[in-house]
Formats: sequence, structure tokens, C-alpha cells
Amino acid sequence: MRLAYFDCFSGMSGEMALAAMIHAGADLQEIARTIAGLVTDEFELSREEVEVQGIAATRIHLRTGPHGVIRTYASMRTLLAQSDLPEQPRRAAQRIYRRLAEATAKVHAKDIELVTFNEFGRLGGLVEILGCALALEQLRVERVFASAVPTGLGMARTEHGLMPVPGPVVLELLRGAPTYSRGIPVELVTPIGAALLAATSEGFGEMPMMRNDVVGYGAGEVRLDFPHVVRVVVGEAQPARGHEAKEGMPSTGAADVMVEATLADADPSRYEPLLDRLLEAGGRDAWMTSGIGPKGRARLTISAVTPVARVPDVVRTLRVQAGAGQIRIARITMADQEEI
Repeated sequence: MRLAYFDCFSGMSGEMALAAMIHAGADLQEIARTIAGLVTDEFELSREEVEVQGIAATRIHLRTGPHGVIRTYASMRTLLAQSDLPEQPRRAAQRIYRRLAEATAKVHAKDIELVTFNEFGRLGGLVEILGCALALEQLRVERVFASAVPTGLGMARTEHGLMPVPGPVVLELLRGAPTYSRGIPVELVTPIGAALLAATSEGFGEMPMMRNDVVGYGAGEVRLDFPHVVRVVVGEAQPARGHEAKEGMPSTGAADVMVEATLADADPSRYEPLLDRLLEAGGRDAWMTSGIGPKGRARLTISAVTPVARVPDVVRTLRVQAGAGQIRIARITMADQEEI
């Protein structure tokens, strides 16, 4: 099992995360070619090798035209669904945009289908999100973990005027994650950086037991008293032999869980879009099974396999999208399923 651990000791942005994975060995030119095949807007993506307070790192430079298209969540969902991206990057990008849309909808009290992305709906945001999703696959990452997240503090100027740091969307995205200000009057986490963590990370805290195969550093643009970089460590999961896992810390041996809901007299064609929604909510896989219950009544079981950290999102999706009442959750083991 190949893991990636993002050490966000000086903050997190999409560009910094992508730069760190490029420094760790992902192919920037291949990523740029793939993205160019999906969009009509022209852009230029390049890398620069820099030294940030004694640390060798990669910095990404993204240049776009002056009049980029502002995309809605609905248009982004359609673009990704119709793309020929490999399955895993497509699902990762869908989850990231879904998290952005949910957080934005809540902050602005809008229906999620009416959300219009602004700065992260432009071409630059699309390149960051797709770039990170493609880089994770290039590095063969199967599971992601992250450190606690420093957010900065104070106020920042946005298109909506002065806003508190961390911004409302960032704070909503990082709900449930360990955060701290670091005492720095600077915005250290961007919405895309927060969405990347919210959509991909299975746990926050100390580095899980893993073999350190490669380390990458992605440089930001802010001058601080410490290196403004994101560090990513990529390697194979290792069993925690002779060590007791700390409470609340991610375990590389933690099993996924199965989430299931059974609906009576349901038409399977009606729920086909729900499978995509379950994947966007964090499921690794989702499917439907038709069957016959007592007295010959038709039944439809909707199932999803998901990391433990994504169970609340998957359950919420089943309740809202399918109106499911009783939902079963079972831990998956190599031999069988143990009800929890």
C-alpha cells in the first residue's frame, strides 16, 4: 500500500502541493499535456528549482490568458464526467470540487447546484486541482494522510472585501481537522489547498508508519521566518510491529468499511447518478444490487466501500440523495465482514 503524507507546517495551497509532488518525481509536462487535452483555454505550466532558507524545492509557475472562463460547479461536474481522464484522478478531482461546492454553498447559503466558483473556478484553479489529482496517480499513491494545518490569522483582501483569516470557505473545508494559527498574520491555506486535504486525506496528525521512499518540497511565494514550503513524503505502508497506535492517529492498517442501504420497490435506473455522487463523497467504489425480499417484493441495495474518515459524507449522501433511512456499516477484513 503506497502512502503520501503531506507535512503542512507552513500552510497549504494547490500550487505548493503540486510542486511538492513534482519535486518527488511526478511528470509536470505529462500533467500539462493531459490538462491541455481537456480545456480550450491556453496556459503555460513550468517549474523552477529554488532554495528556500536552505531547503531545495520546486516552485510551479502557471500563466493563463487575461480572460479565463469562470466555471460553475455544474459545468465542472460535467467536464469531469465527460473527460477521458484515468479513473482515479477523475474521482479525486470530482471529490475536490464537490468539497469546494459544499463549503461554498454553506458559507453563502446557496443550493449546491447554484454555486458559482470564482477564483478556484478559473483555469488556474482547474489546473491546480487536476494537476494534483494526476500527480497522485503518477506517484502511485493509494492513501493520503496529512499533518495538522496552520491557517494564519488576521484579515485578507478578497473580491468580497476584507475577510477574516482563515477564510470562511477554508474553515468550513477544514471542519474536523486539527488546525492552529501559527501566530502568523498571513493567509497560509488557500481554498484549493484546504479542499485537497478535505477530499483526499484519511487522517490528520503524525506521520503514519511508512517507509520513506521519496520526499518532495513545494515552494510558496510568501516570505516568512521559516521555509514556506509543503513537504510530501511518499512510500510504502509499514506494519506497526511492537508499537501501539496513538489514539486518534491514522493507522495504515485500518480497513475500509462497507456502507449499504436497502430500498423497497426502487427503480435501479433512477439511482444510477447516485453512484457518482457516492464516489464524489469519498467512496472508493459503489454499486447497486437488485433482489427479492419477503412476499416477492423487489429490493435494491446500494453499496459503497469507503475509508473510515469518509463514512459520514457517504452516509449523508445516501440519506439525502436516496432518502435511505436504515443504513448498515460493516468493517471489511480480508476474511469476512465484522459488523460495527
